[in-house]
Amino acid sequence: MTDATGPRLAGRAPGLHLNDTGRAQAADAARRLSGLRPAALVSSPLERCQETAQAIALHLGTAVTTDERFIECDYGSWTGRNLSDLAEEPLWRVVQDHPSAARFPGGESLAASSARAVAAVRDWNTRLLQEHGDAGDDAPPVYAVCSHGDIIKAIVADALGMHLDVFQRLRVDPGSVTSITYTRTRPFLNVLNDTGASLVGGLPTRAEARGDAAVGGGAGGGEPDTEPS
Repeated sequence: MTDATGPRLAGRAPGLHLNDTGRAQAADAARRLSGLRPAALVSSPLERCQETAQAIALHLGTAVTTDERFIECDYGSWTGRNLSDLAEEPLWRVVQDHPSAARFPGGESLAASSARAVAAVRDWNTRLLQEHGDAGDDAPPVYAVCSHGDIIKAIVADALGMHLDVFQRLRVDPGSVTSITYTRTRPFLNVLNDTGASLVGGLPTRAEARGDAAVGGGAGGGEPDTEPS
């Protein structure tokens, strides 16, 4: 969480740092990753992800590597605008109902952001298997990536064989942990959107209950409903 998370579309806006809630979420995510011995800890270059990754690095004793391909989608002129205002734009319905066709004015398409993030995952899978060898019956290498809601949703959609047009059915909250195992034949989704909270904390916001997904990830179910009405 940052002070912009929820009411505004943060996107790639510079200078957005974790607020007190965000720092607590990062520390809790690090605690929930206890026991991992990651072969790599990778992060988007944006400040809020770097700060989250540093909290995890401190807890796990692993250095942070920055990979630009895990950066947030470039929302172009939508960046920094209130979601309530964006919900009045004609493009909003495209983003909600046909995201594979959505290109943000002056920015990136959701299809392009998905493609680069999935390519980055595949590259890291190949690189770490080459560095650490085929594990055989032993545990394969594990790595952690700190990224953004729409990017993580796109990676999960790819792992599940879902078309990008239905990725808005997925939910990824700030500070959540999602786990995927990649094998020779198929990926396995182990955990999705684990925040460590009770089920009540994961219930939908009023906007989600009406059917609209939280563009850019949203503030999570436990936060005040600042989604567009």
